[in-house]
Amino acid sequence: MAILDKILVGGFILAFILGAVATRTNFCTMGAVSDWVNMGDKNRFRSWVLAIAVAILGVTLAAYAGLVDMGLTTSNDTANPPYRVASFVWLRYIVGGLIFGIGMTLGSGCGNKTLLRLGGGNLKSVFVLLAISAGASLMIFTNFDYNLFLQWMTPLAIDFAKMGASGQDIGSVVNALSGVADSETLNLVFGLAIAALMMIWVFKSADFRASGELILAGLVVGLVVAGGWYLTAGSLGQTLLDEAEFMDVRPYALGAQSFTFVAPTAHAYQYLTQNLSSEFLTFALVAALGVIAGAFVYSLLFRKFRFEWFNSFRDFLNHIIGGFLMGIGGVLAMGCTVGQAITGAATLALGSFVAFGSIVLGSALTMKYQYYKMLYEDASVADVLLTALAEVHLLPGGMRRLEAM
Repeated sequence: MAILDKILVGGFILAFILGAVATRTNFCTMGAVSDWVNMGDKNRFRSWVLAIAVAILGVTLAAYAGLVDMGLTTSNDTANPPYRVASFVWLRYIVGGLIFGIGMTLGSGCGNKTLLRLGGGNLKSVFVLLAISAGASLMIFTNFDYNLFLQWMTPLAIDFAKMGASGQDIGSVVNALSGVADSETLNLVFGLAIAALMMIWVFKSADFRASGELILAGLVVGLVVAGGWYLTAGSLGQTLLDEAEFMDVRPYALGAQSFTFVAPTAHAYQYLTQNLSSEFLTFALVAALGVIAGAFVYSLLFRKFRFEWFNSFRDFLNHIIGGFLMGIGGVLAMGCTVGQAITGAATLALGSFVAFGSIVLGSALTMKYQYYKMLYEDASVADVLLTALAEVHLLPGGMRRLEAM
Protein backbone atom coordinates (compact mmCIF):
# COMPACT_ATOMS: atom_id res chain seq x y z
CA MET A 1 0.00 0.00 0.00
CA ALA A 2 1.32 3.45 -0.92
CA ILE A 3 2.24 5.80 1.92
CA LEU A 4 -0.53 8.25 1.05
CA ASP A 5 -3.06 5.43 1.09
CA LYS A 6 -1.82 4.27 4.50
CA ILE A 7 -2.28 7.77 5.91
CA LEU A 8 -5.75 8.14 4.39
CA VAL A 9 -6.88 4.72 5.66
CA GLY A 10 -5.46 5.48 9.10
CA GLY A 11 -7.24 8.83 9.13
CA PHE A 12 -10.52 7.20 8.15
CA ILE A 13 -10.25 4.61 10.94
CA LEU A 14 -9.50 7.26 13.56
CA ALA A 15 -12.36 9.42 12.28
CA PHE A 16 -14.72 6.43 12.33
CA ILE A 17 -13.90 5.91 16.00
CA LEU A 18 -14.43 9.63 16.63
CA GLY A 19 -17.80 9.55 14.88
CA ALA A 20 -19.05 6.52 16.79
CA VAL A 21 -17.85 7.67 20.22
CA ALA A 22 -19.00 11.28 19.76
CA THR A 23 -22.45 10.01 18.77
CA ARG A 24 -22.56 7.64 21.74
CA THR A 25 -21.50 10.30 24.25
CA ASN A 26 -23.26 13.28 22.61
CA PHE A 27 -19.97 15.16 22.37
CA CYS A 28 -20.95 18.62 21.18
CA THR A 29 -18.94 21.81 21.53
CA MET A 30 -21.90 24.13 20.91
CA GLY A 31 -23.91 22.11 23.41
CA ALA A 32 -21.05 22.57 25.86
CA VAL A 33 -21.27 26.35 25.53
CA SER A 34 -25.08 26.26 25.70
CA ASP A 35 -25.11 24.17 28.89
CA TRP A 36 -22.71 26.60 30.55
CA VAL A 37 -24.34 29.83 29.34
CA ASN A 38 -27.98 28.84 29.76
CA MET A 39 -27.90 26.41 32.69
CA GLY A 40 -24.59 26.96 34.44
CA ASP A 41 -23.63 23.33 33.75
CA LYS A 42 -19.95 23.05 32.78
CA ASN A 43 -19.71 19.28 32.46
CA ARG A 44 -19.81 19.06 28.66
CA PHE A 45 -17.41 22.00 28.49
CA ARG A 46 -15.08 20.06 30.79
CA SER A 47 -15.24 17.15 28.35
CA TRP A 48 -14.15 19.50 25.56
CA VAL A 49 -11.30 20.86 27.68
CA LEU A 50 -10.28 17.30 28.57
CA ALA A 51 -10.00 16.54 24.85
CA ILE A 52 -7.77 19.60 24.44
CA ALA A 53 -5.59 18.55 27.37
CA VAL A 54 -5.19 14.98 26.10
CA ALA A 55 -4.30 16.19 22.60
CA ILE A 56 -1.75 18.67 23.98
CA LEU A 57 -0.23 16.00 26.21
CA GLY A 58 -0.03 13.41 23.43
CA VAL A 59 1.47 15.72 20.82
CA THR A 60 3.85 17.41 23.27
CA LEU A 61 5.31 14.10 24.44
CA ALA A 62 5.46 12.70 20.89
CA ALA A 63 7.26 15.82 19.64
CA TYR A 64 9.82 15.75 22.46
CA ALA A 65 10.43 12.04 21.83
CA GLY A 66 11.01 12.76 18.13
CA LEU A 67 7.99 10.75 17.00
CA VAL A 68 6.47 13.76 15.22
CA ASP A 69 8.02 16.85 13.68
CA MET A 70 5.84 19.75 14.73
CA GLY A 71 8.30 22.14 13.11
CA LEU A 72 6.49 21.28 9.88
CA THR A 73 3.54 23.35 11.08
CA THR A 74 5.39 26.65 10.61
CA SER A 75 5.10 26.58 6.81
CA ASN A 76 2.23 26.39 4.35
CA ASP A 77 4.42 24.12 2.21
CA THR A 78 4.61 21.40 4.86
CA ALA A 79 1.40 21.81 6.89
CA ASN A 80 -2.28 22.33 6.25
CA PRO A 81 -2.93 24.72 7.86
CA PRO A 82 0.37 26.10 9.23
CA TYR A 83 -0.74 26.59 12.83
CA ARG A 84 2.67 27.74 14.03
CA VAL A 85 3.35 30.23 11.23
CA ALA A 86 5.59 33.00 12.59
CA SER A 87 3.37 35.81 11.30
CA PHE A 88 0.80 36.10 14.09
CA VAL A 89 -2.21 37.72 12.42
CA TRP A 90 -4.07 37.95 15.71
CA LEU A 91 -7.11 39.69 14.25
CA ARG A 92 -7.92 36.75 11.98
CA TYR A 93 -8.25 34.46 14.98
CA ILE A 94 -10.47 36.89 16.87
CA VAL A 95 -12.75 37.90 14.00
CA GLY A 96 -12.81 34.43 12.45
CA GLY A 97 -13.52 32.82 15.80
CA LEU A 98 -16.36 35.22 16.55
CA ILE A 99 -17.91 34.65 13.12
CA PHE A 100 -17.61 30.89 13.51
CA GLY A 101 -19.11 31.00 17.00
CA ILE A 102 -22.10 32.97 15.73
CA GLY A 103 -22.48 30.59 12.80
CA MET A 104 -22.35 27.38 14.79
CA THR A 105 -25.06 28.70 17.12
CA LEU A 106 -27.35 29.64 14.23
CA GLY A 107 -26.57 26.33 12.54
CA SER A 108 -27.28 24.27 15.68
CA GLY A 109 -23.78 22.86 15.91
CA CYS A 110 -20.22 23.04 14.65
CA GLY A 111 -18.84 21.25 11.59
CA ASN A 112 -18.14 18.06 13.50
CA LYS A 113 -21.64 17.99 15.00
CA THR A 114 -23.13 18.59 11.56
CA LEU A 115 -21.29 15.53 10.23
CA LEU A 116 -22.43 13.47 13.23
CA ARG A 117 -26.04 14.51 12.67
CA LEU A 118 -25.83 13.66 9.00
CA GLY A 119 -24.64 10.18 9.92
CA GLY A 120 -27.62 9.91 12.26
CA GLY A 121 -30.15 10.81 9.57
CA ASN A 122 -30.53 14.57 10.05
CA LEU A 123 -31.22 15.89 6.55
CA LYS A 124 -30.83 19.49 7.72
CA SER A 125 -27.12 18.76 7.93
CA VAL A 126 -26.92 18.34 4.15
CA PHE A 127 -27.90 21.97 3.65
CA VAL A 128 -25.67 23.17 6.48
CA LEU A 129 -22.69 21.37 4.93
CA LEU A 130 -23.49 22.89 1.53
CA ALA A 131 -23.56 26.33 3.14
CA ILE A 132 -20.28 25.67 4.98
CA SER A 133 -18.77 24.53 1.69
CA ALA A 134 -19.94 27.70 -0.06
CA GLY A 135 -18.39 29.92 2.58
CA ALA A 136 -15.17 27.90 2.83
CA SER A 137 -14.76 27.68 -0.96
CA LEU A 138 -15.25 31.42 -1.27
CA MET A 139 -12.45 31.94 1.25
CA ILE A 140 -10.05 29.29 -0.08
CA PHE A 141 -10.47 29.43 -3.86
CA THR A 142 -11.07 33.16 -4.46
CA ASN A 143 -9.57 36.44 -3.26
CA PHE A 144 -12.55 37.05 -0.98
CA ASP A 145 -10.54 36.35 2.19
CA TYR A 146 -7.83 38.83 1.24
CA ASN A 147 -10.11 41.54 -0.09
CA LEU A 148 -12.48 41.52 2.88
CA PHE A 149 -10.18 40.56 5.74
CA LEU A 150 -6.48 39.89 5.31
CA GLN A 151 -5.51 43.06 3.45
CA TRP A 152 -6.21 45.11 6.59
CA MET A 153 -5.47 42.42 9.18
CA THR A 154 -2.02 41.39 7.95
CA PRO A 155 -0.34 44.82 8.41
CA LEU A 156 -1.32 44.63 12.09
CA ALA A 157 0.28 41.21 12.54
CA ILE A 158 3.05 40.48 15.02
CA ASP A 159 6.00 38.95 13.15
CA PHE A 160 7.68 36.64 15.62
CA ALA A 161 10.36 35.84 13.03
CA LYS A 162 11.73 39.37 13.48
CA MET A 163 12.15 38.56 17.17
CA GLY A 164 14.12 35.44 16.32
CA ALA A 165 11.30 32.93 16.82
CA SER A 166 10.78 30.10 14.35
CA GLY A 167 7.02 30.13 14.89
CA GLN A 168 4.15 31.29 17.09
CA ASP A 169 4.24 28.24 19.36
CA ILE A 170 4.72 29.12 23.01
CA GLY A 171 8.16 27.51 23.25
CA SER A 172 9.58 29.40 20.27
CA VAL A 173 8.17 32.74 21.41
CA VAL A 174 9.43 32.38 24.99
CA ASN A 175 12.81 31.21 23.71
CA ALA A 176 13.11 34.24 21.43
CA LEU A 177 12.09 36.67 24.17
CA SER A 178 14.11 35.20 27.03
CA GLY A 179 16.58 32.64 25.72
CA VAL A 180 16.14 30.63 28.92
CA ALA A 181 16.04 27.28 27.09
CA ASP A 182 15.61 25.77 23.64
CA SER A 183 12.12 25.87 22.16
CA GLU A 184 11.66 22.07 22.26
CA THR A 185 12.28 21.96 26.01
CA LEU A 186 10.07 24.98 26.60
CA ASN A 187 7.25 23.43 24.59
CA LEU A 188 7.57 20.30 26.72
CA VAL A 189 7.41 22.33 29.94
CA PHE A 190 4.53 24.55 28.82
CA GLY A 191 2.67 21.68 27.18
CA LEU A 192 2.80 19.55 30.32
CA ALA A 193 1.87 22.53 32.50
CA ILE A 194 -1.10 23.60 30.38
CA ALA A 195 -2.39 20.03 30.09
CA ALA A 196 -2.01 19.54 33.85
CA LEU A 197 -3.84 22.76 34.71
CA MET A 198 -6.65 21.86 32.33
CA MET A 199 -7.02 18.40 33.82
CA ILE A 200 -7.03 19.77 37.36
CA TRP A 201 -9.89 22.10 36.41
CA VAL A 202 -11.71 19.32 34.58
CA PHE A 203 -11.52 16.71 37.33
CA LYS A 204 -12.12 18.97 40.31
CA SER A 205 -15.84 18.59 39.57
CA ALA A 206 -17.37 15.61 41.36
CA ASP A 207 -20.25 15.58 38.86
CA PHE A 208 -17.84 15.29 35.98
CA ARG A 209 -15.79 12.59 37.67
CA ALA A 210 -19.01 10.57 37.99
CA SER A 211 -19.79 10.88 34.28
CA GLY A 212 -18.04 8.04 32.49
CA GLU A 213 -19.41 9.01 29.09
CA LEU A 214 -18.12 12.57 29.26
CA ILE A 215 -14.71 11.34 30.37
CA LEU A 216 -14.69 8.77 27.57
CA ALA A 217 -15.58 11.45 25.02
CA GLY A 218 -12.78 13.76 26.10
CA LEU A 219 -10.19 10.98 26.18
CA VAL A 220 -11.12 9.50 22.81
CA VAL A 221 -11.42 12.82 20.96
CA GLY A 222 -8.06 13.98 22.34
CA LEU A 223 -6.33 10.70 21.48
CA VAL A 224 -7.82 10.65 17.98
CA VAL A 225 -6.51 14.17 17.30
CA ALA A 226 -3.07 13.19 18.61
CA GLY A 227 -3.25 10.11 16.37
CA GLY A 228 -3.93 12.30 13.36
CA TRP A 229 -0.78 14.28 14.07
CA TYR A 230 1.20 11.05 14.42
CA LEU A 231 0.02 9.90 10.99
CA THR A 232 0.80 13.12 9.12
CA ALA A 233 3.75 14.59 11.06
CA GLY A 234 5.37 11.29 12.02
CA SER A 235 7.65 9.12 9.90
CA LEU A 236 4.94 8.28 7.36
CA GLY A 237 3.95 11.90 6.86
CA GLN A 238 7.55 13.07 6.62
CA THR A 239 8.36 10.41 4.02
CA LEU A 240 5.27 11.39 2.03
CA LEU A 241 6.36 15.04 1.98
CA ASP A 242 9.77 13.96 0.65
CA GLU A 243 8.15 11.80 -2.04
CA ALA A 244 5.80 14.63 -3.04
CA GLU A 245 8.77 16.60 -4.34
CA PHE A 246 9.11 14.06 -7.16
CA MET A 247 5.41 13.55 -7.95
CA ASP A 248 4.02 14.78 -11.27
CA VAL A 249 0.95 16.10 -9.45
CA ARG A 250 1.30 16.96 -5.78
CA PRO A 251 -1.82 15.87 -3.81
CA TYR A 252 -3.92 18.83 -2.73
CA ALA A 253 -3.66 20.03 0.91
CA LEU A 254 -0.76 17.69 1.64
CA GLY A 255 1.19 18.17 4.85
CA ALA A 256 1.22 17.81 8.61
CA GLN A 257 -2.33 18.12 9.94
CA SER A 258 -4.99 16.49 12.06
CA PHE A 259 -8.75 16.70 12.31
CA THR A 260 -10.63 19.80 11.22
CA PHE A 261 -14.13 20.04 9.77
CA VAL A 262 -14.52 23.23 7.73
CA ALA A 263 -11.88 22.89 5.01
CA PRO A 264 -13.01 19.37 3.98
CA THR A 265 -16.34 20.76 2.79
CA ALA A 266 -14.44 22.84 0.24
CA HIS A 267 -12.23 19.85 -0.60
CA ALA A 268 -15.39 17.81 -1.24
CA TYR A 269 -16.60 20.43 -3.72
CA GLN A 270 -13.29 20.25 -5.59
CA TYR A 271 -13.30 16.45 -5.51
CA LEU A 272 -16.81 16.26 -6.96
CA THR A 273 -16.30 18.95 -9.60
CA GLN A 274 -12.90 17.63 -10.73
CA ASN A 275 -14.30 14.25 -11.84
CA LEU A 276 -13.40 12.55 -8.56
CA SER A 277 -9.72 13.28 -9.08
CA SER A 278 -7.59 11.52 -6.47
CA GLU A 279 -5.60 14.76 -6.18
CA PHE A 280 -8.44 16.18 -4.08
CA LEU A 281 -9.02 13.11 -1.92
CA THR A 282 -7.43 14.78 1.08
CA PHE A 283 -6.81 13.68 4.65
CA ALA A 284 -9.41 16.19 5.84
CA LEU A 285 -12.04 14.95 3.38
CA VAL A 286 -11.44 11.29 4.25
CA ALA A 287 -11.64 12.18 7.94
CA ALA A 288 -15.00 13.90 7.43
CA LEU A 289 -16.31 10.82 5.64
CA GLY A 290 -15.02 8.67 8.49
CA VAL A 291 -16.92 10.71 11.07
CA ILE A 292 -20.14 10.37 9.06
CA ALA A 293 -19.57 6.62 8.68
CA GLY A 294 -18.87 6.15 12.39
CA ALA A 295 -21.99 8.06 13.37
CA PHE A 296 -24.06 6.18 10.77
CA VAL A 297 -22.96 2.71 11.89
CA TYR A 298 -23.46 3.52 15.57
CA SER A 299 -26.90 5.01 14.89
CA LEU A 300 -27.98 1.93 12.95
CA LEU A 301 -26.62 -0.59 15.45
CA PHE A 302 -28.23 1.09 18.43
CA ARG A 303 -31.42 2.18 16.63
CA LYS A 304 -30.70 5.88 16.96
CA PHE A 305 -31.01 6.60 13.25
CA ARG A 306 -33.92 8.90 12.43
CA PHE A 307 -34.69 11.40 9.70
CA GLU A 308 -35.07 15.05 10.72
CA TRP A 309 -36.16 18.09 8.73
CA PHE A 310 -36.58 21.84 9.20
CA ASN A 311 -39.40 23.07 11.41
CA SER A 312 -40.02 26.19 9.33
CA PHE A 313 -38.55 28.39 6.64
CA ARG A 314 -37.00 30.54 9.36
CA ASP A 315 -35.32 27.44 10.78
CA PHE A 316 -34.00 26.67 7.28
CA LEU A 317 -32.71 30.23 6.84
CA ASN A 318 -30.96 30.25 10.22
CA HIS A 319 -29.15 27.02 9.40
CA ILE A 320 -28.07 28.25 5.95
CA ILE A 321 -26.77 31.54 7.33
CA GLY A 322 -25.10 29.71 10.19
CA GLY A 323 -23.40 27.26 7.85
CA PHE A 324 -22.16 30.02 5.56
CA LEU A 325 -20.74 31.94 8.53
CA MET A 326 -19.01 28.79 9.77
CA GLY A 327 -17.36 28.40 6.37
CA ILE A 328 -16.18 32.02 6.38
CA GLY A 329 -15.13 32.12 10.03
CA GLY A 330 -13.58 28.66 10.09
CA VAL A 331 -11.22 29.40 7.22
CA LEU A 332 -10.39 32.87 8.52
CA ALA A 333 -9.62 31.53 12.00
CA MET A 334 -7.75 28.57 10.41
CA GLY A 335 -9.95 26.07 12.19
CA CYS A 336 -13.09 25.28 14.13
CA THR A 337 -14.05 23.94 17.56
CA VAL A 338 -12.01 20.84 16.73
CA GLY A 339 -9.61 22.17 14.09
CA GLN A 340 -8.33 25.04 16.22
CA ALA A 341 -9.53 24.40 19.76
CA ILE A 342 -8.17 20.83 19.86
CA THR A 343 -6.01 20.10 16.81
CA GLY A 344 -4.42 23.56 16.75
CA ALA A 345 -4.07 23.83 20.52
CA ALA A 346 -2.09 20.58 20.46
CA THR A 347 0.64 22.47 18.56
CA LEU A 348 0.74 25.12 21.34
CA ALA A 349 0.19 27.82 18.71
CA LEU A 350 -0.95 31.11 20.26
CA GLY A 351 -3.54 31.65 17.54
CA SER A 352 -5.31 28.42 18.45
CA PHE A 353 -6.00 29.57 21.99
CA VAL A 354 -7.18 32.98 20.75
CA ALA A 355 -9.49 31.32 18.22
CA PHE A 356 -10.85 28.96 20.89
CA GLY A 357 -11.78 31.83 23.20
CA SER A 358 -13.28 33.84 20.35
CA ILE A 359 -15.44 30.93 19.18
CA VAL A 360 -16.80 30.42 22.70
CA LEU A 361 -17.45 34.15 23.06
CA GLY A 362 -19.19 34.42 19.68
CA SER A 363 -21.42 31.47 20.50
CA ALA A 364 -22.25 32.70 24.01
CA LEU A 365 -23.06 36.19 22.74
CA THR A 366 -25.38 34.79 20.07
CA MET A 367 -27.18 32.62 22.61
CA LYS A 368 -27.74 35.59 24.90
CA TYR A 369 -28.99 37.67 21.97
CA GLN A 370 -31.44 34.94 20.95
CA TYR A 371 -32.62 34.54 24.54
CA TYR A 372 -33.41 38.21 25.12
CA LYS A 373 -34.91 38.61 21.66
CA MET A 374 -37.28 35.76 22.53
CA LEU A 375 -38.22 37.37 25.86
CA TYR A 376 -38.56 40.90 24.45
CA GLU A 377 -39.93 40.41 20.95
CA ASP A 378 -40.60 44.12 20.43
CA ALA A 379 -37.19 45.27 21.66
CA SER A 380 -34.85 46.91 19.16
CA VAL A 381 -31.76 45.15 17.87
CA ALA A 382 -29.58 47.70 19.66
CA ASP A 383 -31.26 47.12 23.03
CA VAL A 384 -31.01 43.35 22.72
CA LEU A 385 -27.39 43.52 21.55
CA LEU A 386 -26.32 45.85 24.37
CA THR A 387 -27.99 43.57 26.89
CA ALA A 388 -26.31 40.50 25.39
CA LEU A 389 -22.91 42.23 25.48
CA ALA A 390 -23.46 43.13 29.12
CA GLU A 391 -24.47 39.53 29.88
CA VAL A 392 -21.14 38.21 28.58
CA HIS A 393 -19.30 40.99 30.44
CA LEU A 394 -18.08 42.85 27.36
CA LEU A 395 -19.93 45.95 28.56
CA PRO A 396 -20.58 47.28 32.07
CA GLY A 397 -23.78 45.97 33.63
CA GLY A 398 -25.16 49.49 33.78
CA MET A 399 -25.33 49.61 29.99
CA ARG A 400 -27.83 46.78 29.66
CA ARG A 401 -31.17 47.94 28.28
CA LEU A 402 -33.36 44.98 29.22
CA GLU A 403 -33.91 43.48 32.65
CA ALA A 404 -32.81 39.93 33.37
CA MET A 405 -35.56 37.34 33.61
